[in-house]
Amino acid sequence: MNRTNDYELILVLGAGELGVEILRHLVNRGDTAPAARVHVLLRQSASETTDPRKRQQIDQLQAWGIEPIAGDIVSSSQETLAALFAPFDTIVSCVGFSAGAGIQTKITQAVLEAGVKRYVPWQFGVDYDTIGRGSAQDVFDEQLDVRDLLRAQNRTEWVIVATGMFTSFLFESAFGVVDLEQSEVHALGSWDNQVTVTTPEDIGRLTTAILFHEPRFQNETVFVAGDTISYGELADELEHQLDRPFTRHVWTVDFLADAIAGDRDNNLLKYRAVFAAGTGVAWPKGATFNHHQGIETVDVKTWIRRNLVD
Repeated sequence: MNRTNDYELILVLGAGELGVEILRHLVNRGDTAPAARVHVLLRQSASETTDPRKRQQIDQLQAWGIEPIAGDIVSSSQETLAALFAPFDTIVSCVGFSAGAGIQTKITQAVLEAGVKRYVPWQFGVDYDTIGRGSAQDVFDEQLDVRDLLRAQNRTEWVIVATGMFTSFLFESAFGVVDLEQSEVHALGSWDNQVTVTTPEDIGRLTTAILFHEPRFQNETVFVAGDTISYGELADELEHQLDRPFTRHVWTVDFLADAIAGDRDNNLLKYRAVFAAGTGVAWPKGATFNHHQGIETVDVKTWIRRNLVD
C-alpha cells in the first residue's frame, strides 16, 4: 500500500464500542469533507470469526467500504507495528486500557517510528495534564508518558480529543455511582462535584469533525462534552424521570483512599477516587468544540429518557 495524493489514508486501530462509531462517521462525512480511504486494524482471528454477532459487525464494516488490515497490537513488536503503520497518513487509536500496561506507549512509539503524518492517540477521557502524575488511578501515568513522547518531537502531528467519561459508564452498576435496583446514587467526593460525559456515538461524530476541521488542529488537546453535570443534579434527574426517590450517599476522598488501601488492585475504586478528587474530570460544555461549532450532543437528561425510562 502506497501513500497517495488523491486520498488521505486513515487507519483506525480497533473496532470496539468507540472504534465502530468513529469508523461509521468517517465513512459518512458528507460531500464537503476531503476524500479519504478508511481502514481498520483487526486481529486475524477477528477477521475470520464465525461468531454470528461479530461476523455481522465485520460484514457491516466491509459494507461501509472499510478495508480490514490484519494485525495484533498486543503481540506485535514496535518494529512490526511501525512497518504496518507506515503507509498511512492518519492513525486513530481506539485501543484502550484493557489492552494492558505499556500498550499505549508502544503504539505511540510505533507511530512515531513510522513517520505517520497525524496521530489521534487513545486519550478519549479526562484531562490527564490537569490530573498530573501520581493520581489514585496509576494507569493514567502512561497517558502522560504518551503526551511526553508526542510533545518531544515535531515530525508527527497529533490531536488529543478529551471527552470525559463514556455516558453509559456513569450508570454502570459496577462503577457504583448509580444503583438502579436499590434506587441509590453515590456522589464521588461531594454532591457539587461535576463530571463530564459523552456518548461513543457523539465521540465518533465529533472526532471526525475535528479531523476534517479547517483550519486544521495541530498538536493540541480539543475538549468536547455531551454534558457536564454534578452528582446532585444527576440524582435529581433520576428521581424526576423515573418518578421514585433515590437514597443518596457520598463517597468521600478519604473513604475511597481507605478502600483502595484494603484492595490495591481494584481498578474501579481507583477510578472512583480520581473522580472524587474532582480535578481534571469536568469542564464547561460552553467551552467545548461542539458548543462552538453548534453541534448538538446527547446530554444526561436525554440519555436517561432514552435508556432508562420505560
